[in-house]
Amino acid sequence: MKLHTLLSYLHALVKYEGDNPDITSIENDNRKVKDGSLFVCIQGYTVDGHEFAKSAVDNGASAILAERPLDLPVPVIVVRDTKRAMAVLADAFYGHPTQKLRLIGITGTNGKTTTSHLLEKIFGDQQQTTGLIGTMYTKIADQTYETKNTTPDSVTLQQAFHQMIEANVDTAIMEVSSHALELGRVHGCDYDIAVFTNLTQDHLDFHKTMEHYKQAKSLLFSQLGNTYIENRPKYAVLNADDEAAGDFIKATAATVVTYGIDKPADVVAKDIHISAKGTAFTLVFANEERRVQLQLMGKFSVYNVLAAISAALCAGVDLDASIQSIEEVKGVSGRFELVSAGQAFPVIVDYAHTPDSLENVLKTVQEFAEKKIFVVVGCGGDRDKTKRPLMAKIACQFATLPIFTSDNPRSENPSQILRDMEAGVAGQLYKVIEDRREAIAYAVSQAEAGDVIVIAGKGHETYQLIGDQVLHFDDREEAKKAILNK
Repeated sequence: MKLHTLLSYLHALVKYEGDNPDITSIENDNRKVKDGSLFVCIQGYTVDGHEFAKSAVDNGASAILAERPLDLPVPVIVVRDTKRAMAVLADAFYGHPTQKLRLIGITGTNGKTTTSHLLEKIFGDQQQTTGLIGTMYTKIADQTYETKNTTPDSVTLQQAFHQMIEANVDTAIMEVSSHALELGRVHGCDYDIAVFTNLTQDHLDFHKTMEHYKQAKSLLFSQLGNTYIENRPKYAVLNADDEAAGDFIKATAATVVTYGIDKPADVVAKDIHISAKGTAFTLVFANEERRVQLQLMGKFSVYNVLAAISAALCAGVDLDASIQSIEEVKGVSGRFELVSAGQAFPVIVDYAHTPDSLENVLKTVQEFAEKKIFVVVGCGGDRDKTKRPLMAKIACQFATLPIFTSDNPRSENPSQILRDMEAGVAGQLYKVIEDRREAIAYAVSQAEAGDVIVIAGKGHETYQLIGDQVLHFDDREEAKKAILNK
């Protein structure tokens, strides 16, 4: 695409009449620049992309998009906000891909990954080709790619959607983080269905207050638009049991569909029964009832299932077909995942890294634990410090023996993180083992038949972030080693 053609998608205040090179790609990482790239200078928290503009030119960039004039031998287009402009240009460069498929966005503190995988199963069983973007990976049809962020930047997103179009994807499902909404990464994404799971404390290192965190989440629903198009209706699928739902209803002009357990809703679960084998409940929709038998465990799983079924209903999927698909799901990697190596007690690995998600997991375990509950749990470094004592408090409240340990300390001293956790549980019973491998081994060594071990915080992750090192570490692998060595 010619530079002038690409720039025509920006507003009229952007004036540029210089050279008109061919643009072969849009990049905001100078290391990815190749001949013909448009390099976008992004002002980040720690790095200013303007400082890498010359390097981008040396690597072959044909033009630069910047927020200030730069003395370079290629066209430099100056705009007020390069992030906003980048989203517009990426959408145009890749041919407005999200206008050509059904796009479902899922936001909330917990449950995004599980809900997205449930929807992938439902639509896959409807013989639809699906795309998935989230915490664990990006998946386009049958191809899986690694991702760094829950929600990538706008260029990476539009490129992924373009690949989905080329792979004949019918429905794309993506997790939408509060960071992505706040930073405009999803500008240009034309959502058809937006799903809200829940809102509990997380990311206050970034958002500072729960009110700001909620406002960031609300952007997904306000960005559904303000029009009613007959052949492409928009839906907001909301958890009626969460207090934030009322604010999101006010934020959106889309058709609202609610789900819940405790409050009146369009899709309701009642008569919930949780056991060591799974979860059963009665689903009520439009005065019809269906008994649902899940292989997934816990009340939180019921919420995820209700969210997925509600979104599928909005997309026109038959209720019974959705239920049949979901009943076949055995689990999602790192989400209440059972680790089995011949031991006489359940070992559960879960991504729970917020106070609410940890409480949900431990309450579920209480439903079937016959004796002691061990929980191995830590808190990440360079993240919300205020949740550390809360995590410890919940661990002590719902487990027999909490074991506090490291969990991606990053640049912080692991000992200080553990002291922050201990501050919330002075005088209570717990154990501190800083080395995560040793902590898991200790829990396994102490457990007996009838006990349950929960290893929380990392879930599907296969690494430990210590300083500037990314070290291989998988809770599931370590649990199996400890069991076999017992």
